[in-house]
Amino acid sequence: MERSFQSAEDLATALRAGEVTSVELTDEAIARIERDDNAINSVCVPDFDRARVAARGADQARARGEDRLLLGIPVTVKESYNIAGLPTTWGMPLHRNYMPAEDAVQVARLKAAGAVVLGKTNVPFMLQDLQSFNAIYGTTNNPWDHDRTAGGSSGGSAAALASGFGALSIGSDMAGSLRTPAHFCGIYAHKPTLGLVADRGMVPPPAPALPAVGDLAVVGPMARTARDVALLLDVMAGPDPLTLGVAFDLALPPARHARLCDFRVLVLDEHPLIATGSAVRAAVDRVADALVDGGATVQRHSPLLPDLVEAATLYIELLTSYAAASYPVEKYEQLRTDAAGLNPDEREFDTAWLRGPVFSHRDWIEANNRRELHRHRWRQLFAQFDALVCPITPTPAFPHDHELTLAERHIDIDGVEYPFADQFVWAGLATMPGLPATAIPAGRSPEGLPVGVQLIGPMFEDRTPLRLAELLEQSIGGFHPPK
Repeated sequence: MERSFQSAEDLATALRAGEVTSVELTDEAIARIERDDNAINSVCVPDFDRARVAARGADQARARGEDRLLLGIPVTVKESYNIAGLPTTWGMPLHRNYMPAEDAVQVARLKAAGAVVLGKTNVPFMLQDLQSFNAIYGTTNNPWDHDRTAGGSSGGSAAALASGFGALSIGSDMAGSLRTPAHFCGIYAHKPTLGLVADRGMVPPPAPALPAVGDLAVVGPMARTARDVALLLDVMAGPDPLTLGVAFDLALPPARHARLCDFRVLVLDEHPLIATGSAVRAAVDRVADALVDGGATVQRHSPLLPDLVEAATLYIELLTSYAAASYPVEKYEQLRTDAAGLNPDEREFDTAWLRGPVFSHRDWIEANNRRELHRHRWRQLFAQFDALVCPITPTPAFPHDHELTLAERHIDIDGVEYPFADQFVWAGLATMPGLPATAIPAGRSPEGLPVGVQLIGPMFEDRTPLRLAELLEQSIGGFHPPK
C-alpha cells in the first residue's frame, strides 16, 4: 500500500525514525489531491500554502527533539469547523464570504498535537442531508462509484480519507453524519458519548463561537484504521476549557476487555420501522460470525433492548425540536399550523416529524424525562452486554438524489421504496440516549460498494467499542483503497 494510504500511527513511526519528513508527506498529499480530487470533490477549501509552512515547522520541532501525538501528520477538517483565515459557510451561499477570527477548539487541539491541516472538506447545505452537496462547492462523489453519494454530512471527510487525502479527519454527528459517510466510503469513524468532546467553533455562520450545551450533536474522529480513530479521540476528548476555566484531561475508562473471546455482544439486524437491505444484513452477519469464531458471547435477542419504535419516535421529536429552534419565524409558524390538527395524546413515529418542531418547553422536558428512562434501560442492557452490533443505514451508498426535499425522497431497499428519512432510525439508536458508536467497514456489497456496521457501547465507555473495532479489524479486515 502506498504511503498515501498508510495509517497515522505508521506515519508517526516513520517520522520518528527519520524515514520521511512532514514536508514530504504533505507534498505527497497535496499532489494526490491536485491529481485526483477533481473527480471526487472532497477538499472544497484547500489550505496548501499554510500546510507547507506547518509541515516545515513540524520537521523543525522534531529536529529540536519534540514529539507530539500527531506531529507532522497531514489531516483534513470538515468545512463546518471554524479555521481562522478560511471561510466557514456550512454550504450556505449567503455566508460564502464569512471568515471566522479564530480556530474551533478541535482545530486548535489538532494543531497543538502537531497535525498539518491540508484544508476543509465538503458538506451539505446546513449539514442537513445524508449527501454532501451545496451551491457553493458542488457535489462530493463516492470514491468507489462517482454516481453515488459519499454520505453526509461529513461526506467530504470520508471521501478524502478513502481517496488517500491525508491520514485523519474530524467531522460531526447528529443523525449519522460521521457514521453514514464512513459506512458509504469504507472507513472508520467514532461518534463519541454526548458531552465527551468539546464542540465550540463548530457552529453555523455567523453565530459566535461560544461554549454552548447543545443536544444530540457531537463532534468526532474519522480515519482508515480503528487504532487511528482511537488515537484521534485522545486528541479531541475533554470538555471546553472556557466552560471549566482551566484545561482538563478527561480519563476515559479502559476498554472492558482486551480479547475478542471476552466480549458479550448483542447483534441486531432488524428494525420494525424499516427493512434492512440484503447487503447490510450480510455485513452484520459477517461481523456476528467473526465474533462467534473469536469466542465472543453473541446473542441475537434480549428483553433488555429498549423499545425500538418508542426510541425512534423520541429521537425524531428531539431532533426536530432542536433543529426548529433556529428556523425563521415564518417557517416556524407554518409548522405550528401543520401540527395544530394532531391529537396531543397520540405519539406515533409518522407524526413525530410534525410534533417535535413545535414542542413547548414543557413538552421537551417531558420528552427528556422519557429519554432518561431509555438511558436507564441501556445501562441495564450494558450490565449484561459490552456492545451492540447493528446497521448504520439499510443500504450501501445510494445514487445522487438532489431533486427533492428529504420529505419527498425515497430509498430503494432491495427493490422496495421506503420514505428516505425513515433510515435515520438506525443513527438515532445511539444518538438519542447519547451513547458512543464506532462505524467499521464490514465487507462489500455484490456491486463492490463498501458496507459498514456500527458498534454501540456504554455511555462514557468509548474505549470499549473502539477496542472491539480494532479486534474485528484484525479478524475480518478493514479499509481497502478503492480501485
